[in-house]
Amino acid sequence: MDLPVEQWKAYARRKWASLDPGLQEQLSLALPLGDTFLLCLPLFQPADEEFLHRLAASNWVGKDPRAALFYKEEGNKRFQKKEYTAARILYSKAVSHNSPVMSLCYANRSAALFHLGQFEDCLEDIDRAQAQGYPDRLQPKILLRKIECLLLLGRLQEAAGVISKVESKIAMDQSLTSTTRQILLRKISQLKVKAHEKESSLVSVPEALTKTQKDLEFWEENGNISSASSSVSLNFNSCRGRHLVATKDILPGENLVKERAFVSVLSPGKSLLLQDSAETTWDTRVTNGDLHCHRCLKQLLASVPCGGCSYAKYCSKKCAQLAWEHYHSTECPLGALLLTLGVFSHVALRTVLVAGFAEVSSLVKQFHGDDKELHKTEARGKSLDETRDSTAGMEGLSEKAEPLIPGCEDDGQYQSSYQAVFNLLTHAEKHSPEHKFLCSLSIVAICKKLREADLTILSQGSCESQSKLKAHVKMSAELSPELKILGEAMLRHMLQLQCNAQAVTAIRESESGDSIVADSEQVRLATALFPVTSLLNHSCDPNTSVTFSATAVTVRASQPIPRGQEIFHCYGPHRCRMGTAERQQRLLCQYFFECRCQVCLDELGSDVTGIAATRDIFCCSSCHASMQGEDVLRCSSGACTLLVGRDYLLRQLWNLQLQVKTALELLKDNQPNQAVELLMRCRMDAENFLSAEHMLVGEIEDHLAQGYATLGKWQEAARHLQCSIQIVEAHHGPSSVETGHELFKLAQILFNGFAVSEALCTIQRAETVLSVHCGPQNAQVQELQEMRACLLELPRSLLHRAE
Repeated sequence: MDLPVEQWKAYARRKWASLDPGLQEQLSLALPLGDTFLLCLPLFQPADEEFLHRLAASNWVGKDPRAALFYKEEGNKRFQKKEYTAARILYSKAVSHNSPVMSLCYANRSAALFHLGQFEDCLEDIDRAQAQGYPDRLQPKILLRKIECLLLLGRLQEAAGVISKVESKIAMDQSLTSTTRQILLRKISQLKVKAHEKESSLVSVPEALTKTQKDLEFWEENGNISSASSSVSLNFNSCRGRHLVATKDILPGENLVKERAFVSVLSPGKSLLLQDSAETTWDTRVTNGDLHCHRCLKQLLASVPCGGCSYAKYCSKKCAQLAWEHYHSTECPLGALLLTLGVFSHVALRTVLVAGFAEVSSLVKQFHGDDKELHKTEARGKSLDETRDSTAGMEGLSEKAEPLIPGCEDDGQYQSSYQAVFNLLTHAEKHSPEHKFLCSLSIVAICKKLREADLTILSQGSCESQSKLKAHVKMSAELSPELKILGEAMLRHMLQLQCNAQAVTAIRESESGDSIVADSEQVRLATALFPVTSLLNHSCDPNTSVTFSATAVTVRASQPIPRGQEIFHCYGPHRCRMGTAERQQRLLCQYFFECRCQVCLDELGSDVTGIAATRDIFCCSSCHASMQGEDVLRCSSGACTLLVGRDYLLRQLWNLQLQVKTALELLKDNQPNQAVELLMRCRMDAENFLSAEHMLVGEIEDHLAQGYATLGKWQEAARHLQCSIQIVEAHHGPSSVETGHELFKLAQILFNGFAVSEALCTIQRAETVLSVHCGPQNAQVQELQEMRACLLELPRSLLHRAE
């Protein structure tokens, strides 16, 4: 949810429509953003604030002891059913609320973590439970769990110390019944035997079998562009703006940019309902906010809650502390409002908080004072570049020319800094007046709330200046000059985000019954600003792949890039996923440019409408030739006269998609036989009206492979997945990352089905493709290497064994 909730957007539209036409016209002009913000400031009335307050109430992020008790009890129910992941998440929700049962919540979560095999996190939760005053009568139980964790982790000396501690507790506890005492002593005796066995079986393990793959990734830092490789240079011209160009021949898989986000904010993402009944007082939805650290985006197992709100969760105490120091102390009381106003508003606020008021103020004032000079500088940069070839400067721009590129420091270097963020284009003149009004009202609402907050983090001045600022807030209903500066900067950043925000994504394994072959999907985790990555221009057929690790992005060459060629990234509309017209329309709507990449030029200059448009088509039910036309489709075969309405075929497609979705739910509910039966019917239905290379046909084949793998029918699973791979290759190409992910699944199936030679060939191909796009440290690449090592350790006679 990048933009505000729908109710606030509708409210802002009505308010815009009610404005005086003269004021509307004034706001529609290409005014400086500071003027736009100041014009909207008095328009935000108490009634608007009250409406927004009511909306924000549905995103309540406070703490309530009753909520902790509810989530603990729900977690206990899931634990009893052995649904340990769901139990862990519910216990995490419980610990986000301060209550007398906090120690029990941590202890219960440690039990869930133990069953999930997360022993380090289990130990941390045991320590947290004890720090929260875990009852003495239950201490032996939690300490026995601690001993088991320590033994499983090979920390035998620590385990021995805890065993002695438990024995002392049992000996001193007079409240224990004789039966309970005997049970505990028997358990300790068993653990002592385990400890002795562990000690006897200890063998030295080599630190590493091979040199870490990370050392094999070549990287030489660029002297002029932070976070970029020395293989690229920064160029500028009037047509392409700022862009990166190869300074040498670049090989597939070579790292070009490795950048940490200047700022990132977790996106809520899709919700999963944990509670069987939606009729509950407390929210039982699971979002990214429950699954990932709100600072570093690391996957959460044992979250550390914010002390002030129930929303923010962190992977460690250190992350929680750093977040509080840099921005969350200001954001915490605004949590419900920020969830209502959307991620873009939140990113805008966090950007100025991370930068600090001094730097924000300096750049805003510089922009005001040097506005004309800045335009002159930009014009000089353009005119200079117009006189030279667009691939010039690939050996690095001259010292004289470097400062002419907007966003560079005084020494000509381009840093992943707030100055670079500030100079990202806003396209303010291209946004609709209604959109700018919505953004302005949202930022004004934040500023009004900031006026009530502790503004120490904003002033960053002497004690005297901080006192004056707080006195001004108390005496005046108006925003202080400092808040007006922040408001202008936040409006600038919110408008920048439509064209410059990067969606941070990750591959997440989805729940799919008992299938050995993991099903996965790409999910959006966060919205972030990467100033260097933002230099990359779009192509519908890019020459790079982008992957994320927490808040860091890596841009790799996905194909050979000759010296002098521009480095391109895909903004979303890709030639394999959309036809030419749809790509052009989406790019113009969101990014305000008409795409002139080579693929678009080639397709617009011919009758070809794009790969996606030619393959995701309907076919004749009689002869399977393609159907052509607009409202009424005619079979393209001259021997067939079939006519079918497009609306009828679209209804068929929609019904088929519903059936596939139902089958997928059956797979998740561990009903593979029913799922396979339904998917086979879907496959037959699809053959009657969809082309053989339609993506939905590929999805059906993929789900059939998953179903058969769950049933242990490896040959059938491999056969269907190979059909899916053929369709993916037809759409995306044999060297695409999409094909790589499908090959990884096929490798798993062949490995589990003991088809050794086929598995080794598939592993090799999958590893080659995924290493280029994702790097050798990628989890799937690592698993492929482990599978190969396992197969190669088999006796020679088994290496040629057929299924």
